[in-house]
Amino acid sequence: MSADDRVERVKTVYDRTVYSGDASELTDAERGLDAVEADVALARGRILHARFLHERASAGSSPVEDPAELTLFERATESYRALGDARGEAEALFWIGCLHQVIRRDNETAVPKLEQSRQLAAQVGDKLTEAEALRHLGIAAHVAGRLDEARELLEESSRLRQEVGALAGVASNMVGLAYIAAAEGRRADALSTLDEADAIAQAHGAHAIAGHIEKARGEI
Repeated sequence: MSADDRVERVKTVYDRTVYSGDASELTDAERGLDAVEADVALARGRILHARFLHERASAGSSPVEDPAELTLFERATESYRALGDARGEAEALFWIGCLHQVIRRDNETAVPKLEQSRQLAAQVGDKLTEAEALRHLGIAAHVAGRLDEARELLEESSRLRQEVGALAGVASNMVGLAYIAAAEGRRADALSTLDEADAIAQAHGAHAIAGHIEKARGEI
């Protein structure tokens, strides 16, 4: 049921309660609005995260974190959990972990949230969220110097992204895989991986990813 449908239903339930004396659907209608509020909180948090990433890319340095972002993701997590919506909870947990890793550079706090997200997403068959969590767990492993683990996590993330058609995301993962190959002394493999990633990025209009690929070529 869409957000518009849930709001419209409240009007129907109101009329039924006031004019017919039937209040049996009030609680269910209220839970529907709780779901809408959770969706909106998650969406607003994603907007703030996107703005942070865009400003960082434009300025070349990290902007100031918007304190509302974490609050929104935590509110969404709590609401989804109360509603028994494991899929929504998995996605919200991912964004909490992503915030701690990407904005705060705190993998110690991020990894448990990402693991929770990964497990919940796998349970409900949400391949896209599972792939996102795997990617960022791979990043954490890479930072910690666990290259084999990082490679396996990024490869599994890429497999899931391929399955759901998130090909720009596959290209993004390949940048990470190229850095890992370079760290292992496999420079030729790293450059070949970047060439493949660039072809995918260009084919899908992923211009920001193409920029990351060019940066990686200069560093490998």
